[in-house]
Amino acid sequence: MFAFTFRQALFLASTLLPTATAACNRSSLLLTVDQFLLGLTMGQAGPLENIADDFVYIENNKPAVIVSGIFNNILKIDFNRTIIDLTTCSTFTEVISSTSFKPFVLGAQIHHHPTDKYNSVYKIDTIVSTTGSWFFNASQTLHYALQEAWPVISPARQDTRQFLQKAADAYLDMWHNKSAIDAVPWGTPCARLEGSVYTGKGRPDDSCKVGIPTNNTQPPNSDRRYVVDEGMGTVSVLCNFEHLGNAPDSHLFRLEGGRLRFVHTITVVGGFGWSVGR
Repeated sequence: MFAFTFRQALFLASTLLPTATAACNRSSLLLTVDQFLLGLTMGQAGPLENIADDFVYIENNKPAVIVSGIFNNILKIDFNRTIIDLTTCSTFTEVISSTSFKPFVLGAQIHHHPTDKYNSVYKIDTIVSTTGSWFFNASQTLHYALQEAWPVISPARQDTRQFLQKAADAYLDMWHNKSAIDAVPWGTPCARLEGSVYTGKGRPDDSCKVGIPTNNTQPPNSDRRYVVDEGMGTVSVLCNFEHLGNAPDSHLFRLEGGRLRFVHTITVVGGFGWSVGR
């Protein structure tokens, strides 16, 4: 039902992706993503299968009953993108629902037991934003997301997961560590989709350095949870923005050729921007 062009591209390019050391089944992980998306369209968590006995659901950095959160809404999904981490047996999916009765933009990490022969799901960790959240405008977010191309990266140009995570951490460290700015592998062009605010103008000199923090003595971005996909050059980080009132946050980074190319953010806080705390 949700075999979109992006999903098809992932399967067609599977031979280009590095062999993972974990005993994870790519098809099984993607099946769970499809079940998750189907559940969102139905307003229920019923389609989710292969759930572990120790399963927990996290929404906006707090444990929750899964049927009382985002699944208590019926979404029309206008856009979704999934990255796969075969080392940790996890996925991250960003979802834009702009034409539902209530619009949402959300990011979901789904974590599977890597040593379980069924790769059962032990955690679904979501950051869910809607009207009133920071720079929220689902239609505008959808408009910009559809303009971007995120093809699979050829093996010769793939960065290591260590490099990708280090780049993501450097970016998120900028608020409390001034030296982190120089540790970010800035690239051009680079576009940042911050809620619904877009820095990319389609020019070769576009930079994601626009608006970076100038007060680098703020509280850190803590409780970071990662999904890393070397084949897509991507890192998903869910975290806690302490300097924005402990705001639940999702940052998705895309690197190409060792340089930052795209940044997508979801931050669940109203009325704040990067000027806070400067």
